[in-house]
Amino acid sequence: MTALDLLDLDPSLSAEERQIRDVVRQLVDDRVRPHVADWYEQGRVPARELALEFGKLGLLGMHLTGYGCAGASAVAYGLACQELEAGDSGLRSLVSVQGSLAMYAIWRYGSEEQKQRWLPAMATGEAIGCFGLTEPDHGSDPASMTTRARRDGDDWILTGAKMWITNAPIADVAVIWARTDEGVRGFAVPMDTPGVTAREIGRKMSLRASVTGEIALDDVRLPADAQLPEAVGLKAPLSCLTEARYGIVWGSLGAARDCLETALAYATSRTQFGRPLAGFQLTQAKLADMAVELVKGQLLALHLGRLADAGRLRPEQVSVGKLNNVREALAIARQCRTILGANGVSGEYPVMRHANNLESVLTYEGTSEIHQLVVGQRLTGLSAFA
Repeated sequence: MTALDLLDLDPSLSAEERQIRDVVRQLVDDRVRPHVADWYEQGRVPARELALEFGKLGLLGMHLTGYGCAGASAVAYGLACQELEAGDSGLRSLVSVQGSLAMYAIWRYGSEEQKQRWLPAMATGEAIGCFGLTEPDHGSDPASMTTRARRDGDDWILTGAKMWITNAPIADVAVIWARTDEGVRGFAVPMDTPGVTAREIGRKMSLRASVTGEIALDDVRLPADAQLPEAVGLKAPLSCLTEARYGIVWGSLGAARDCLETALAYATSRTQFGRPLAGFQLTQAKLADMAVELVKGQLLALHLGRLADAGRLRPEQVSVGKLNNVREALAIARQCRTILGANGVSGEYPVMRHANNLESVLTYEGTSEIHQLVVGQRLTGLSAFA
């Protein structure tokens, strides 16, 4: 039990879940922490190399079954996300976009041929996937997407653009969502298809240790079998988002925990006015409030994980988790920064990096406002989206 595990949650985890958590934590300690500050500062990350290492541990699509996937529990997947994001939100984004968006879309909605073609290589990290839903002018309102897919004989012709797509510049396959005459449909698009271009987005102030891009689709011709046959309507991509948002519920707490561990260590070793910072009442009040919010978030994440493993997790419950945990994680990061004072903005400590990353986590895969409306609709029975 660590100082931050106020409620002694470890016995609530199975031996296998703890083992997976500890293995991922060790990987992050060995492979990520020595380098991540430089990756962030340089805006570069060895994503393909890391994907191969994550694949060796079975982290890519780890909650899926078959096709080389580990078939781990939802709780184990969540714990892995927590440890990855304790290293950096960009790492968890790499894993969750690969597994919970791109791989899940193919696993859940693809043909057997598509699954056999892509999933085994994606599980090992030899193939990288991305998920093209967000557009330059349509983020929170995917129903208004302008990317189109039209039939041309037996083929499909895709035209449009996708924006803020994690992994896009290094991806081998993109799951692209487009409007057709029959409604929204999904397509598995090899990134080397003529007419597909990906441009990396630079000058980011957040998620700098993550590869983010824009995808342009210029009359991209695809065979009929590129369509995901079971992906019918907007519910299909939204179900993929629910999968990814669940990982964020856990992952955001990893960033918060790393900030709090840093602030606690700093406060107990930094002396001001003749005593450690941790000896002052105001500092202890900050630490206590943050520790309480962290453990409450962990309880929420664990409950949602158990619901998922029982097959009873609903989308609005995931919205509760993302809304609460990311909001509280960002508040913890900001408060920890105050304990470190000027050192809180230094790259020598991870706190400002986590805070900057969490600003993106707060708004991607559903802004706080969107999740408030999801919960509000559940409470009132009335949609306030339009």
